[in-house]
Order: sequence, then structure tokens, then C-alpha cells
Amino acid sequence: MDSFKAFVVEREGDIAKSGIREFRYEELPPGELLIRVSYSSVNYKDALACSPKGNVAKINPLVPGIDLAGVVVSTEDAAYAEGDEVIVTSYGLGVSHFGGYSEYARVPSEWAVMLPKGLTLKEAMIYGTAGFTAGMSVLALRENGIVPERGPVLVTGATGGVGSVSVAILAKLGYEVVASTGKMDAADELIGLGANRVIDREELVPQVSRSLDRQLWSGAVDCVGGKTLATVLSTLHYGGAVAASGLTGGTELATTVFPFILRGVRLIGIDSVFAPMAERRRVWELLASEYKPEALSTLSSEIGLDEVPSALSALLAGQSRGRVVVKIRE
Repeated sequence: MDSFKAFVVEREGDIAKSGIREFRYEELPPGELLIRVSYSSVNYKDALACSPKGNVAKINPLVPGIDLAGVVVSTEDAAYAEGDEVIVTSYGLGVSHFGGYSEYARVPSEWAVMLPKGLTLKEAMIYGTAGFTAGMSVLALRENGIVPERGPVLVTGATGGVGSVSVAILAKLGYEVVASTGKMDAADELIGLGANRVIDREELVPQVSRSLDRQLWSGAVDCVGGKTLATVLSTLHYGGAVAASGLTGGTELATTVFPFILRGVRLIGIDSVFAPMAERRRVWELLASEYKPEALSTLSSEIGLDEVPSALSALLAGQSRGRVVVKIRE
């Protein structure tokens, strides 16, 4: 086969045109691994990469898709062999380097993680960058002493990718999980993922904000930022911690030093893009074993490559729930 299909975005000024077209192998960017892609996924960053004002895409044209899972077809790195199943997320994938919305991808070998035992290629993409970020967040809380016995853990933006996977992982580990969402019609879904209680996100944006408020949570996974994060910090138990990875509620953080110096709380930033490889492998192993929810498949829906544009539009409009897996090929 001399060519393959890929979803591509091309920008002309303030206009972005996208669609599926045929590519030749020589059009792929450099890298040691040629991968036959089985699955990718839909992320907010992918939607921004397809938007002319998203300020994410670094090359033009671009094949988006910040996640991919597939099989090595050829390799220039002796650490890999033809037939190896691998996961690639983060770094420049789908931003400054052709990504996962393609039947074939060529990537640097140092970006790849061997598919751990206990996961299928599809399950790896049910997680994707969002699930990997959730895994990092839960690990950070545990490493900072937030154990189930200390009390409830809050998850904000709980119907999103990071939030929904965080709810499921925390429930699997035995935590009392309180899920916050602006989609209260999804409360039953969140309960099904393991949340003990669901609250409206407006409860975390009070009219009168206090630097220190009633202590409610032993820890939190915050996917929202802004005023929500400020409220979370003010309502953590003494010695509590919040793992923060989101900014849908804004980038500014209006708080004081009081939660940190009077209650000893910790604000832990979570960056999945340039996480060291040793940590990356550790988190994927946890996601394949101890962290893996029994009903992982219920976290996602599946679409084809031709359905990517509508899925990205739904995500930008705030109409998406959970994880969306893109089936590239068998």
C-alpha cells in the first residue's frame, strides 16, 4: 500500500479547513518508529488544534490527535521490534508533529511507552492523555498522604475526561468521592462511576469568597482552575492537597497564603506533556493494574475517523461527556 488516510487541518489566515485525505509515507515527519495506528482519542487540545484561534497548532498543515495506540511496523531503535504494541501521548504529538488521527504515524522512539500487560490498545485510548493525567493526579494525592481514611476527596469538572477517570480510579481505591459538575443531569452516570455524592459546580463559586472556609475535603483533583480552585484551597482539611491540571474556569487564582501557612495545604501542579519517562511508565503500569476500574469501557464512546469533526465541535461547545475513542483501524 503506497498511501493511507489521515484527518488533516490546514490553516489559511483566520480560516481552518479540515478533512480526510490520502497521505504518502514520505510525507510523515521523521522518527525511529513507524506505527500502524489502531486507536486515538478526542481531547480539548485536539479541538483547539483544529481551531484557527486555538493557538495550539505549531505546524501547518497538521494531523491532530495528541494520543495514539498501535503496532510498530518498522523501527530504527533496537529497544523496539516489529509487532510491539505501544502508546504515544504528549510531547509534540498532534501539535508540532503529526498525531494520531492517521492510519500510520512516525514518531521519535523516546516518546513511546510499551503497552503494559493488563491493557488493550483500545483501553489505553479510553485513558489517553486525560486518563494519564488522572492517574498522575491520584498518584500525587497518595504520595502526599491523602488516603481514604482521611475523608472525602473532591473531583471538579467530573464529567470531563480527566474528571470522570479520576472519579472511577478513586472509587476503585476505596475513597469517598464527591463529584462536582455543571451537568447535574449526568449525576446518575457519575454515581455509576463510583461517586458517593454529586454537587453542582455553583456550590464551589460562592458569592462571598473566603481565604479560609469550612474544612470539607481531605484532597481534591481539580480540572477547572480559577475561582473553583480558590474555593477548593479554602475548604481543604488541615494538611490536605489538591492536584490541579485544568483551566476551563480561568487561569487566574485569587487566593491568599492563609490556606498554605495556616492549614499546611499543598497545591500540586500536574503536567502530563513533559512528565519524565520513568514516571510515565509507572503511571501506565498503575492504570493497567491497581488503578484500572472494573468497568473501564463505560467511561467512553467510540467513533470513526470521519466523525472526528463533530466530536471536536461538541467538545468545544461543552456538550461532551467522558472519553471519546477514535477507531482508526482494526
